[in-house]
Amino acid sequence: MSDIRERVSRVRDQIADAAARAGRDPTAITLIGVSKTRPAEDVAEAVAAGIEQVGENRVQEAAEKVERVRALLGRDPSWHLIGTLQRNKVRQALDLFSLIQSVDSVRLAETLAARSDGRQVPILLEVYLGDDDARPGFRPADLDGALSAIQALPSLDVRGLMTVAPLGLSPEQTRQSFRRLRELRDELASNRPGLTLDQLSMGMTEDFPLAIEEGATMIRVGRAIFGER
Repeated sequence: MSDIRERVSRVRDQIADAAARAGRDPTAITLIGVSKTRPAEDVAEAVAAGIEQVGENRVQEAAEKVERVRALLGRDPSWHLIGTLQRNKVRQALDLFSLIQSVDSVRLAETLAARSDGRQVPILLEVYLGDDDARPGFRPADLDGALSAIQALPSLDVRGLMTVAPLGLSPEQTRQSFRRLRELRDELASNRPGLTLDQLSMGMTEDFPLAIEEGATMIRVGRAIFGER
């Protein structure tokens, strides 16, 4: 097996182990291969190894890879935007990505809705659970009002929440952060009958088993699949 195929297999085993500890079905957890800085050839190899969802941090980098990966494979994986989206890149992002995970402001949501040309745009709301004022993401206290404003916009399909665990936390603190995101999701859904917020995107190479144990439905794994950058 290639290195990437071996790493994918290893990550799948870790997913199954974490799901078993939590009494969950491992097939309910979507593995997203984060290909930041990696060439299209590595992405194609990961897709051939079973990675059908690929995450990119930057619109421009994804634009350079999508066509090359298509040429290599003869088909497209599903591309997710997981990094900060600048409003001047929205139209390009809408053409590239099947899910935009990093909607971090009502203003960005308004731009997405305005440029959607009437198509449904699946999104996640990015939530920040730390105390660094410079980090992107909705703060928990603002999330309910933001969701109400975004729900009123046309074309946006809010599927759930996404977070990046704050830096410098202990494993137990990281677990608490993931648990808090799940609780926020449950609170938002309970106040809005009929709204399905079934996606929780949380957990990366360092901490995805904890995220799975706390209810993650999507994990974003880069180095454990593609190796050190």
